[in-house]
Amino acid sequence: MARFASFREFYPYYLSEHGNRTSRRLHFVGSCGALAFAAAALVDRNPWWLLAGLVCGYGFAWVGHFFFEKNRPATFRHPFYSFAGDWVMFKDILTGRIRF
Repeated sequence: MARFASFREFYPYYLSEHGNRTSRRLHFVGSCGALAFAAAALVDRNPWWLLAGLVCGYGFAWVGHFFFEKNRPATFRHPFYSFAGDWVMFKDILTGRIRF
C-alpha cells in the first residue's frame, strides 16, 4: 500500500485512479446528490438525510470504479484523503480544470 505524506502528494495518485470519463461523471453526479441530501438534512433538520447523501455519493463513485475504471476505490486504503479528493475533483470539474 502506497504511503502519502500529504494530500498534495496523494491527489495526483487519486486523479490517476479516475482516468475514465464515465467514472468521473458518476463521481460528479454522486457528489451533487450528496450535496442535495445535505441540504435536505438542514431543511428538514433530519440527520438521516446525511446517511442518504453518503450512500448516494459513494454508490455512484463505486459503480464508476467497479464497472468503468475496473479498480478498487481509494476509499478503502486512504479514506480521508479520498474523501477530500472527491471534493477537490468536484471543484476541478466545476472550474474546468478536469474534463467532464
